[in-house]
Amino acid sequence: MKRPLLAFILAGCALLLLAVLGLAVGRYPINLFASLDATAQDVLWRIRAPRVLAAILVGAALSGAGAAYQQLFRNPLVSPDILGVSAGSALGAVLGIFLSRDVVTIQAMAFLGGIATVALVYSIGNAMRGHDPLLTLVLAGVLVGALAGAGVGLLKYIADPYNQLPAITFWLLGSLSGIAPPDLLSTLPAVLIGLLPLWLLRWQIDTLSLGDEEARALGVAVRPVRLSVIAGATLITAAVVSVSGIIGWVGLLVPHMARLLVGPRFVLLLPASLLLGGGYMLAVDTLARGSVAMEIPLGILTALIGTPVFIWVLLKARRSWQ
Repeated sequence: MKRPLLAFILAGCALLLLAVLGLAVGRYPINLFASLDATAQDVLWRIRAPRVLAAILVGAALSGAGAAYQQLFRNPLVSPDILGVSAGSALGAVLGIFLSRDVVTIQAMAFLGGIATVALVYSIGNAMRGHDPLLTLVLAGVLVGALAGAGVGLLKYIADPYNQLPAITFWLLGSLSGIAPPDLLSTLPAVLIGLLPLWLLRWQIDTLSLGDEEARALGVAVRPVRLSVIAGATLITAAVVSVSGIIGWVGLLVPHMARLLVGPRFVLLLPASLLLGGGYMLAVDTLARGSVAMEIPLGILTALIGTPVFIWVLLKARRSWQ
């Protein structure tokens, strides 16, 4: 059996087992293989199942966007927030919390903030002609992200320290505790729409990784393809960040793990990243709500887990390169 096929089978089985574990584990343990009373059924279908699905969706989206960005920018240290989408989403959500808006409005403002930030970054990149386009986009993303971060800091400074500031801090740390079925229904279409160009352009994305001149020589329309990939990856990132808050390391770490298993070809890398990202986020979320009495914010847990795992992945990758 070929190695990529075996990797996909194992990743799918692991995701299924993690989903079963995620449905059973929590403050109210559920025996899925026994007859469930009314309370258990209510917890399972109204709280536990939407959260498990949300964890899979968020992890898959962030890792898929990370794989696309890393392939597009030809840089293994690129993550989904490289163009400022996370910072823009944070600014939109924090502004919504500061204005005391409802949850739906806060999520919408977070989504629009992420999209608007990347649109501004791309406009700045287009205005700066005569420079390397990828380097210009990265630098513009860093600058605009820093500006959005300053806006978040200002709003935190002037927010009500008893009501608004705790809510802002909790959102910025990332969590899936408030996920409800309507959140999934509003997020899933945006993720699917964003993934569509990434899959349709999978061969062109591989060609772009060779460099712009080589891609043009092979007949790839570089600017339209790059814009489509950035738009798709930004859309799925903004969609999931708007409901989960800022969750780092997933889009940076998981594509490396997928690359070690199936290789660098984007046609295999994208589905592998989606599978591994969903499983990784589900495992982290299950650990966050099942390990201690008080739920650990996902942003903290992904950083604690991601740092040593990323070092291990880099060491493994170095050995494979040699």
